[in-house]
Amino acid sequence: MIDEIVLKPIGIVHSERMHRYETPRQGVLAGADISVIKLNANFNFEQALKDLEGFDRIWVIYWFHLNNNWNPMVTPPRHTRKKVGVFATRAPHRPNQIGMSCVKLESIRGLEIFISESDILDGSPVLDIKPYLPYSDSFPGAATGWVKSGLENIYQVKFASKSEKQCAWLKNEADINLVNFARLQLEFNPVDDSRKRITALETEGRKKEMFVLAYRTWRIYYRVDEKERTVLIKEIRSGYSIDELKNTQVDLYNDKSLHNRFLKQFFNVE
Repeated sequence: MIDEIVLKPIGIVHSERMHRYETPRQGVLAGADISVIKLNANFNFEQALKDLEGFDRIWVIYWFHLNNNWNPMVTPPRHTRKKVGVFATRAPHRPNQIGMSCVKLESIRGLEIFISESDILDGSPVLDIKPYLPYSDSFPGAATGWVKSGLENIYQVKFASKSEKQCAWLKNEADINLVNFARLQLEFNPVDDSRKRITALETEGRKKEMFVLAYRTWRIYYRVDEKERTVLIKEIRSGYSIDELKNTQVDLYNDKSLHNRFLKQFFNVE
């Protein structure tokens, strides 16, 4: 029995998705955002890519580089709060941190492979690439155990004009992608305030009129239309109080200056 296997990455993924909580539960839910696989030079990978561009989808085998340990039982997102065996999930907390995603192949330029519908985080080392073959890789009638698609319960996340401008400002000023985060967190169960990042607010004695989603030191305010199955992001606010922002001696996340500029830009707060 082999005790150890040494794997050498063939490249790395460059993506706007930097953190695990920005990643959808499956790549197909990630949308059209483009990621790039940059293969290592001087390994003759140019020839290895020959004829790959004729495929619509590819399998990317990669390393979960942000995980250092594994759990035999995990709690899957959104569908259940009951723990299941890690081998019955796609969770990254595995004995060997190997991930696999079927992504959409957009184009190839030299050693750069442009992909979309990807759930792979920025900086993930790539171990291998294989073409997706529908006749052998797809089994639509196969049983899926405890997993239900949940696609019938998906919500459309929309942005009001104000929140759209605020998100664009934060992306431009600090590379904070609240658009991706809000969509991924709120497309399923947006009113579930038992989740640690969601708080239901009371307005004029009415519960659950407005909700708040926390992202680090930022707060995303939104409403939900159950009939239309939509989430409307109303605005973005600072998670700091005015007094906290005045105390510049304590700046744990080194972002109070950004918050002050944000408040001046959108709320006329000096």
